[in-house]
Amino acid sequence: MKNALTAALLLALAASPVLAADVGTVAPVDTAITLDHAPHPFNVRDLVMMDRVSDPQLSPDGRYAAYSLRSTDYAANKGVNAIYVLDLAKAGAQPVKVVNMEASSPRWSADGRSLYFLAAVNGVTQLWRRGVGDLLGGARRPPTSLAPVQVSHGALDVQAYKLAPDGKSVLLSYAVFTDCGTLACTKDRQDKRAADKATGTIYKKLFVRHWDTWSDGTRNQLYLGRFGANGQLPAEPTLLSRGIDGDIPSKPFGDDSEFAFSPDGRTVYFDVRIAGTSEPWSTNFDVYKVPADGSARPVNLTAGNKAWDAWPVPSPDGRTLYYLAQKTPAFESDRFRIMALDLATGAKREVDPQWDRSPGGMGISADGRTLYVTADDEGQHPLFAVDTVSGKVRKLVGNGEVDGYSLAGSRVLLARNDLKHPTDLYTVDADGKNLKQVTRYNADLLKNAHEGDFEFFTFKGWHDEPVQGYVVKPADYQPGRKYPVAFIIHGGPQGAMTNGWSYRWNPQTYAGQGFAVVTINFHGSTGYGQKFTDSISGDWGGKPLQDLKLGWQAALAKYGFLDGNRACALGASYGGYMTYWIAGVWNQPWKCFVDHDGVFDMRMMYYATDELWFEEHENGGPQFEVPANYEKFNPLDHVKDWRVPMLVVHSGHDFRIPLSQGLGAFTALQRRGIPSEFLTFPDESHFVLKPHNSVLWHDTVNAWLKQWTAEPATPK
Repeated sequence: MKNALTAALLLALAASPVLAADVGTVAPVDTAITLDHAPHPFNVRDLVMMDRVSDPQLSPDGRYAAYSLRSTDYAANKGVNAIYVLDLAKAGAQPVKVVNMEASSPRWSADGRSLYFLAAVNGVTQLWRRGVGDLLGGARRPPTSLAPVQVSHGALDVQAYKLAPDGKSVLLSYAVFTDCGTLACTKDRQDKRAADKATGTIYKKLFVRHWDTWSDGTRNQLYLGRFGANGQLPAEPTLLSRGIDGDIPSKPFGDDSEFAFSPDGRTVYFDVRIAGTSEPWSTNFDVYKVPADGSARPVNLTAGNKAWDAWPVPSPDGRTLYYLAQKTPAFESDRFRIMALDLATGAKREVDPQWDRSPGGMGISADGRTLYVTADDEGQHPLFAVDTVSGKVRKLVGNGEVDGYSLAGSRVLLARNDLKHPTDLYTVDADGKNLKQVTRYNADLLKNAHEGDFEFFTFKGWHDEPVQGYVVKPADYQPGRKYPVAFIIHGGPQGAMTNGWSYRWNPQTYAGQGFAVVTINFHGSTGYGQKFTDSISGDWGGKPLQDLKLGWQAALAKYGFLDGNRACALGASYGGYMTYWIAGVWNQPWKCFVDHDGVFDMRMMYYATDELWFEEHENGGPQFEVPANYEKFNPLDHVKDWRVPMLVVHSGHDFRIPLSQGLGAFTALQRRGIPSEFLTFPDESHFVLKPHNSVLWHDTVNAWLKQWTAEPATPK
């Protein structure tokens, strides 16, 4: 890694984790982390070593919880995924590790006697199964069934899977060349490409690259595999998505929620965006159905809507298909509506027309009367229950963030977190009563790692409309003292800083360094109604800037411990864009800036990014049609007014906001003689995810903040 420094900063490098050189290598961070068991402020080393709970799965009888647990192998610089099972009915029961291998995506068999999961063998991710009788305190099956058994044997990685209701078959997603008739054909072609000494690639359409990956020409396609008498799957399953030029599930973050079996197992539903030549400027996903035996081609059920239709959930009686849909084409942050499709007549209706929230993560009760969804809601991310007939919405679990759940009978298993607690598992009755925490990972760590308390506040923002923000106190807060401030600007921009835990932009990492944190959910944020979210489009540097200014003044007036003379602003993605913007138009209050993967030049951003639909909607069309719109709030045009020291961070595999944006901003800073540093990670994307890189990122950012907010030395 390289880090260029201005001559003006050479004397300040004692506080920096990089070497004192114009072009230097990074000083090594810890090769191993030993957690501090004495009381101490929370820090990034605590953060990266935390156990991460996810993907909760209830057994069919509601008694047992299966879930994924990611621990950190710091020496290997990676996370290690394992699967655990917990007996929810046994007092004092401890989680039991399912298999002694890296594994993910646990799913219960229909009878609850086995767990399926994904794990690699010889470098290829396959589907496995193991009985769980010995784990659950009683041999439910013969001992020979308790060892892990590989059940798929395809030549390619299983991308995602879903078991049929009767347990006789499974949906499998593989990344294939669509003109290949077999999985083996794709593998053979990939092997030949890897062996070819010529490295050039010709592209004839976009996407050339997406998120953090260059296109290799494959598509995620949906297959069905039938279990044989011995529980094994054929090496060549049946292709269901014939003729579909698209990815099932979608790239880069799609999962098994994008396809489903009908209750009788005879029909499969899935969503997909047909690629063609318009994929980068289209959000036109549609929901399809196809016979599970592959006897016919898929049929589009939502062709009339040119916006996003996805995440099919069949009703238990098989008569209705629920899914989520937007109304505005090419607008990824439009409100998702819950739709009900009568499969006999084709009639569609919106279930929740009076609810001004955008739901996701949809599931359905066994009786078909209730849909369960999560949604941003005024700084929280609760679990809601929606009546399928009336559309009435009830909040089941409120404060904090529900980032996963599973249903079985009258019980719900939740993965839940908040600003002071990472994710743990909870159970709650289907009516929202009797919330109970059932795992306590990281409890010993947090007992010693002191965090800052937080408080939400509301103020009059743009046009006197109510706007919400929150403040986090320093971990060492003492009444009567004033503290430097980290003013964090969230990304999206259609997102929010919520009462949730993060492993990237976590306010507690700043609170632990002695900073107070202030953040504002400005116009454009989610969870405050669709009109509020829509209001940022075409006005990136307008209403949000006013909210940030007014929110900053409101926080200073309300919280006397904030030192307004020792404050730095920092943000990523849109937050990085806004940091570049305020560097030119609102730089007076700030001692420094930190900009992570921000947009520096709106014009070139349009031509260099991957997902063009976002740029076109936010700016009212392509740059070549409406160039003035891209100039209206372009940070590049205000470089002449930059004056505040800035740390720029940008990574080599960020194809959403490419590296040249950060390099351009650093060039501007250096050319103007403004104290500045540039930190780059050639192996990271829009996010910094590797443990060692995360530690370096936080150490560099914290050193920069401390350098520029240090109190003046007291004369002797």
